[in-house]
Order: sequence, then structure tokens, then C-alpha cells
Amino acid sequence: MLARSGWGLKNVMATLVVSDRRGRFAAVAPLLLLAGLALVVVPTMLFVAKVSWSTESGAHGPIVLCTGLWLLWRLWPEARPLVAPPPAILAALGLILTLPLYLVSRIAQIVEIQGYLMYAVVLATTYALIGLPAMRRLWFPFVYLAFMFPLPDTVVAAMTGSLKTGISQAAVALLYKFGYPIGSAGVTIQVGQFQLLVAAACSGLNSIVALTAISLFYVYMRHQADWRYALLLTLFILPVAIFTNFVRVLILILLTYHAGDAMAQGFLHNFAGLTMFMIALLTIFGIDSVLEPVWRRFIVRRTA
Repeated sequence: MLARSGWGLKNVMATLVVSDRRGRFAAVAPLLLLAGLALVVVPTMLFVAKVSWSTESGAHGPIVLCTGLWLLWRLWPEARPLVAPPPAILAALGLILTLPLYLVSRIAQIVEIQGYLMYAVVLATTYALIGLPAMRRLWFPFVYLAFMFPLPDTVVAAMTGSLKTGISQAAVALLYKFGYPIGSAGVTIQVGQFQLLVAAACSGLNSIVALTAISLFYVYMRHQADWRYALLLTLFILPVAIFTNFVRVLILILLTYHAGDAMAQGFLHNFAGLTMFMIALLTIFGIDSVLEPVWRRFIVRRTA
């Protein structure tokens, strides 16, 4: 009997020791994940800031990062009760799938791929820490934060190639009707004795990503309760971007013709890009202020 009771006591003690070790590991595991995540995030974000955020098309990145983190902090009290870490096997699977791809991207040193794969690691780690129900509650900040990374050049070219051609031809046709000595051939615009590249004149279309990100933030903050109206307002983003870039092309052509190529491509070129971006944002705000009362009347009549 004593031997049996002694053996039972040993089993109980061994079980307690194993349970204690598991408890300590469960407490330390999130800290290890966050430490490992920092090793992934810090060098990549420094790389993105150096290569992308220092350019005109990527200047919105810091704004998206700050506002996205603020959104996460703001929504976290609502998501916290939903925290339910997944089984360890699923958490490990997400990291196993994303980490090797990220390491390959570090070797390739392609900022677009590295940024998005780093973000995939961030999402996999977040899933391991808080689970899917809490992530669903935070869905918009996670989608919104993806806009801080630059799109691949091939994707931008595919998105804006035909738009650039159409905008430049429309600008040339309009100015020709007003008597300007202007024409276009291939990728160049000839106005007087000056030549402009279509790609340079229409480079404002690269700000579509920035305009989309900031507009989505505005729409979400103001109209998240009415997703149908928010979707309707989102549909205006691309037409507004196209129109404002058309105005930007007109301004650059007129500056080139009246003030010279050096003036148009210098300070006034950058000023025109910034001005058109602000005009696009103000246009979205204006459309919202006009459209919202109409939408509310329509909804009231429909429900009456």
C-alpha cells in the first residue's frame, strides 16, 4: 500500500511539474512571438520608409500607418472580449506558410513583395495571439493598413496605362480646340517647342492608391453604420481621381507652354501634384455632403 501510494504521489508531482511548465510556456509564448515579430517588422519598415515613403507616390504611407494603428487602439476594447487563441497547430501553420516566403523576399530586396509578405507574417502572428473572432472585429484596420505598402510597378502600370493615354489625349484635344499649338504622338505631347512625356504628365494617377486609402478612412469613420451608402461613396473615388488628374495634366501643359519646361518640372510640378490631391479629397468631401441628404430622403421614402 505504501509503495502504491508513493508511486501515486510521484505521478501527481510529475503532473504538477508538467502543468507548471506548460503554464510558464503559455505565459512566455506571446512574448516570444512579439519579439520574433519585431525582428521581422523593424528592418522591413525601415526599408519601406527609405525606398517608398520618400517618394511622391508613397508619401501617404506614414499617414496610413499612424491612422491605422489609432483605429486598432480605438476598436481594441470591442475586440478584446472576442479574443480566443486558435489551436497551436493552426497558429504554427500560419507562421510556417508565411515566414519562409518572407525570408526569400528579404534576399530578393523587392520592397513591394517584402512589405506585403511582412504584413502576412504580422497577420499570422496576430491570429496566433488573438484568434479569428477578434480579427473579424478589427477587419477594417487590417485592410486599411495594407495601403501603406507600395503596389508592384507592373500592377500600377496595368491599372493606369490605358487611363494615362486617355487622359492625355483628352487634354490635348481640349487645348487644341482653344487654339493651342499642341499634338500628341505615341508617349509624347508636343506643345509649342516643348515636349512632355505622357507618363510624367499623368504621374498623378499613381496617387490613386493614396486617395483610395484616405477616402476609405474618411468613409469608414463617418458612415460605417451604413455600409450601403459607404459603398456608394467609395465608387466615386476612381472617377474623382481621373478628373483631378485630367486637371493636373492641363495645368502642367499650360505651365510648360507659358512658363517653360524648367518651371513646370520644378517646384510648380510638385505643387500641382499636392494641390490636385487636396482637391480630390475636398471633392470627395463635397460629394458626401451633397449625396448624404439625398440618400437619407431616398431611404426614408423607401421605408415609409
